[in-house]
Amino acid sequence: MRWDAQRLDLEDTSALPGMPSIRGLLRSVQVPEFPGLTFHEVRSRSALNAVPGDSSMPFPYTINPYRGCSHACTYCVSGDTQVLMADGSQRPIAKLRVGDHIVGTAKRGQYRYYVTTEVLDHWSTVKPAYQVNLADGTEIVASADHRFLTGRGWKHVIGAMGGPGQRPYLTTNDNLLGFGRTVTTLEVTADYRRGYLTGMVRGDALLKTYQYNRLGGGVGTVHQFRLALVDAEGLDRTADYLAREGIPTTRFEFAKATDVRQAMSAIRIQTATAVQRIREMTEWPHETSIAWQRGFLAGIFDAEGTRSRHILRITNTDPEILARTESALRRFGFDTALEPRRRSNGLCDIRVRGGLAEHMRFVHLVDPAIRRKCMVEGAAVKSGADLRVLSIDALGLDVPMYDITTGTGDFVANGVISHNCFARKTHEWLEFDSGQDFDTQVVVKTNLVDVLRKELARPSWKREHVALGTNTDPYQRAEGRYELMPGVIRALADSGTPFSILTKGTLLRRDLPSLVEAARQVPLGLGVSMAIWDDGLHQALEPGVPSPRARLGLVRALTDAGLPCGVFLAPVLPGLTDDEESLDAAIGAVAAAGATGLTVIPLHLRPGAREWFMTWLGTAHPELVPRYERMYARRAYVSAEYRSWLAARVAPLLARHGLDRQSGGAARQVDGPLATGVPGDEEVGFPEGSLPTGGLPSVRPPWTTSVEEAPADEAAAEQLTLL
Repeated sequence: MRWDAQRLDLEDTSALPGMPSIRGLLRSVQVPEFPGLTFHEVRSRSALNAVPGDSSMPFPYTINPYRGCSHACTYCVSGDTQVLMADGSQRPIAKLRVGDHIVGTAKRGQYRYYVTTEVLDHWSTVKPAYQVNLADGTEIVASADHRFLTGRGWKHVIGAMGGPGQRPYLTTNDNLLGFGRTVTTLEVTADYRRGYLTGMVRGDALLKTYQYNRLGGGVGTVHQFRLALVDAEGLDRTADYLAREGIPTTRFEFAKATDVRQAMSAIRIQTATAVQRIREMTEWPHETSIAWQRGFLAGIFDAEGTRSRHILRITNTDPEILARTESALRRFGFDTALEPRRRSNGLCDIRVRGGLAEHMRFVHLVDPAIRRKCMVEGAAVKSGADLRVLSIDALGLDVPMYDITTGTGDFVANGVISHNCFARKTHEWLEFDSGQDFDTQVVVKTNLVDVLRKELARPSWKREHVALGTNTDPYQRAEGRYELMPGVIRALADSGTPFSILTKGTLLRRDLPSLVEAARQVPLGLGVSMAIWDDGLHQALEPGVPSPRARLGLVRALTDAGLPCGVFLAPVLPGLTDDEESLDAAIGAVAAAGATGLTVIPLHLRPGAREWFMTWLGTAHPELVPRYERMYARRAYVSAEYRSWLAARVAPLLARHGLDRQSGGAARQVDGPLATGVPGDEEVGFPEGSLPTGGLPSVRPPWTTSVEEAPADEAAAEQLTLL
């Protein structure tokens, strides 16, 4: 959710000495019951967060007792904003330092070009945050005053057509300039190093063993490895990777510079053991991992690749090397062309198509050593990437913005041209990172209930639908300590305000008596989200979330008490949980638990979440990586074809288990029971029972819950013990 749902609205008090600089901070605590978690207790000025009027969400207000989420789901973690460095690499803006060389732009005549510039200053400030969402999946968080370069010139994030706020500002008619979304460079592994050596050695090294006749008679044997390059970076990396394998090499001058040729250096080793070891390491493997293929592409590109005249190509005569290179490029979703040079030796070029956007994705994916081939210096600012502005969402937060001053007055961040001021995403307004810190640093609005009661008592309050759980889970483990939700439920019910709750946490079961009582006063909706039926997969992807069976027990407890409960089967993971057996088991279990409705939603991967999930997938299920790279190559969502296929598979299962009725929510459905987003996105369908309806449900006392289900105190214990 990207609107006021993320707002803290903290009271303007100073942070305590030694604590994070969070406005309104009372204290930061760690307790034995929650190992690895830090709770930052704050006082908030507001509880109700308004959803923008043009949103298609079926609720106008949200409440978020917590910021950050201890559920730690692998598929819902954002990444850092990346700034393009002069050597073509990327670095999070928070890690930039004065003196760093990065990429800016300069106008020459009628055209704008990428140029190298320097970071002259770097600091942090706090401003209200807005998120700019682009058609290629890029998401950028910035202040209202920040400017981006569009096809119509520089424009502020927010402005007005007239009055004191009049200035050029972004609209959905604008296209930003740059090359757009790329990828985050992954860590180097042993497989990556082996792949790199294979590409480099097979592409450009001398590796042979031969015999010769000695002058005095007899036969001698020579074992030789030699690699000669113009670029020292390629030699340095190769020598380092060989040294890690116990193969030390010697550096020497191979050729002096001439009028027509650059100087070359080389490394070598001439022992039989070392040469044989290198030969074994660079044999073609029977199976190739993602890391090996990334390394191989980096090595063959350093050895035989060029990037000139805005063309990226890899050239060789060996059919096996050409085939392996094409295969690896296709595995990562690159569009390639094989172009023979019509020479007797069979020389061919493999060209990577797609312009600068795909070139930079290649560079950041494989991470070559020779950086001159990765630089964009001198390239014209143009791209085929779809950088249309789709939406601009007010986050409702005063957040730390990482500002820099550069020699050109701009820089490239997340692939688009930005004018000096920028902010990292999501949880980083607390000076936390958006990966591990989002899972372990939780902000708690300790005065939420008191503030909420005051807001609900205002004469202007119209008792409109309020949603909880649209941003972070209100029943995450922190709720076991702070117990904010009972007061929230009572406050909403006492004021006559209809509400809904979406959760993965079985701790909601603790509040069953309060919910039963509230259902007698106001319409309410309850939703439970679950993605995975397989226990092993659940532990890998949702390590901090109650098990699917525990959540089904919650569904049964709610429906046995006469309360509505819709289930989001989300996200369905292609190739992992979309087979008929898995879907049938999950849908059957949901139906048996008494759910009033079900919505099935396939996985979507936004930038940031994509890198974390794909890293996990490459380790746990490398055979699926090519499929995911194809499915999500240019989009955050699965294709319409996959949705239709999944709809056809799910429809008879829903009918078989009596869940084939229409959604009870106001949001539209796509392809029958399917939608293209996750709970809270505009295109999602809400299952029956997850949103409040016009009438009051018929409820039964909570003690009529089936005795086969775990009691509420066990549900709470499950939360507290991280099981």
